[in-house]
Amino acid sequence: MPKAVKKAIRLKINAMTNIELLNFVKSKAKLWLESAIDSDSKKEIENLIQNDETELIESFYKDLEFGTGGLRGIMGVGTNRMNIYTVGMATQGLTNYLKQQFVNTKEIKVAIAYDSRNNSRLFAEKTASVFSANGIKVFLFENLRPTPELSYAVRKLSCQSGIVVTASHNPKEYNGYKVYWEDGGQIISPHDKNIVAEVQKIKNVNEIRFDDKLTKVEIIGEKIDKDYLKEITKLSLHPKVIKNQKDLKIVYTPIHGTGVDLVPKALKAFGFENINIVEEQKIPDGNFPTVKSPNPEEPAALALALKKAKEIDADIVMATDPDADRVGIAIKDHKNEFILLNGNQAAALLINYLISQWKATGKLKGKEYIVKTIVTSEILKDIADKYDVECFDVLTGFKYIADIIKQNEGKMKFIGGGEESYGYLAGEFVRDKDAVMSCALLAETAAWAKEKGKTLYEELIDIYIEFGFYKEKLISIVRKGKSGAEEIQKMMNDFRSNPPQTINNSNVMLIHDFEKQKTFDQLSHLRYDINLPKSNVLQFILKDGSKISVRPSGTEPKIKFYFGVHQKLEKREDFEKVDKLLDEKIENIKESLNIN
Repeated sequence: MPKAVKKAIRLKINAMTNIELLNFVKSKAKLWLESAIDSDSKKEIENLIQNDETELIESFYKDLEFGTGGLRGIMGVGTNRMNIYTVGMATQGLTNYLKQQFVNTKEIKVAIAYDSRNNSRLFAEKTASVFSANGIKVFLFENLRPTPELSYAVRKLSCQSGIVVTASHNPKEYNGYKVYWEDGGQIISPHDKNIVAEVQKIKNVNEIRFDDKLTKVEIIGEKIDKDYLKEITKLSLHPKVIKNQKDLKIVYTPIHGTGVDLVPKALKAFGFENINIVEEQKIPDGNFPTVKSPNPEEPAALALALKKAKEIDADIVMATDPDADRVGIAIKDHKNEFILLNGNQAAALLINYLISQWKATGKLKGKEYIVKTIVTSEILKDIADKYDVECFDVLTGFKYIADIIKQNEGKMKFIGGGEESYGYLAGEFVRDKDAVMSCALLAETAAWAKEKGKTLYEELIDIYIEFGFYKEKLISIVRKGKSGAEEIQKMMNDFRSNPPQTINNSNVMLIHDFEKQKTFDQLSHLRYDINLPKSNVLQFILKDGSKISVRPSGTEPKIKFYFGVHQKLEKREDFEKVDKLLDEKIENIKESLNIN
């Protein structure tokens, strides 16, 4: 445990309420000792009671929250930790809800996958055990698999739900548990809140039913892999181009995660032959020994991949997170130096390629669409508009993109979608962000550009020349503790009750308040409905086209500011100059809003 956390807990213990707090925690620990938990867990609890009151409090002072997406927390013993019993209680609650919802279904079925994190296999097996004990059929992957393959398997196997054990890109101490519904997407309203309510009803470890023989569990793997890869291969738009560019130099790292097997297979299935995997990060390892954080958004996570790329003069570098649903990429600039693209830039390259080549190959029939989140670059909408493709905006979270696909199934054709946090999707057979298919399609985009005598860097700049140079930046302000939460809420209240009239000398034209589900037109003073679920998000649209979004983080003590600015770009030679001007514009907006 970090020293700062231990110090904070010690201060809490030394406060006037320390006796009540310790008694409360010990009573919860005693209930666990008296329950049917294993002997090793009992020994660990007894050791905490006798030797480490600080850790005892941290482990038991609250229950690990089952949120609208599932569980995520530090692994260890106790009610506030990820362990087989908190996972079991969550699964028992989900089981009870599934039985309520599918009372007329002959056999309820669930698929389970897991990543390379420590204890992921154990948690997956215990989850399967609970489902099996409750008479639910389980399809359990034989070993680690990417999150998007779980989404695919839910629909392929006609399951009513799915679970993937992962904590995505969190540090090694964490693990998690994400819940999917029968459409292959993560749970949304009303199921999310209803499942939370059922999980909260499980008050005691003894209420969990386990089936150690895994009676109703079927192991799956290779057959689903082949079917999944076959669907991904169908997404390729230019096999002949890839054949010409089969030697495109690709560097790939799974960062010790689940992408190690299927990403190279997907690339090979597309026709790429020069795939170079970062050896130091090839072995799945929940300790992530070569990185501080296995997050492809962070430059340090790609350091070894970039080193290899420089050695072989690669065309493109790709890195996937531990559960292989997000991908970060690097490309060479005009100086032949590798630069990391942000999620908006990668999305622009991918969506422009998909839509333009759907058009070129005669696949556009007039009922196609893309989806992006409200904080993702508006350049995606501009690209869609050019080709008369509809663009849907949704709240932050890929589950909302999945919901749009479900709503339009059989009515319109989904081309692709994405979010600024490095998640992309094409096709309709997966209902979550998919780094396996994204790696293959981004490599195809690079091959397509190379076939035209261009680099991906030049392709990106040409997109900016055509649609305008869009630049985005995310600033997160951390405010910890109770006082921090209050400060964040006050900031949101102030923005909502006293919104700025101008920002950086540009008039605020529209205010989108997603909590009130209203748009306020500052010129006409008219109000318009926002047909999206309630969410504590504000957006300010300025006269010069800038977009500022503000929202508290749902999982961390942060308030996030998303800045989107743009300007006309006449020619490639002006790129660096305009890039600098846009950076200055973002800094001026931050200063105007007193954001440090």
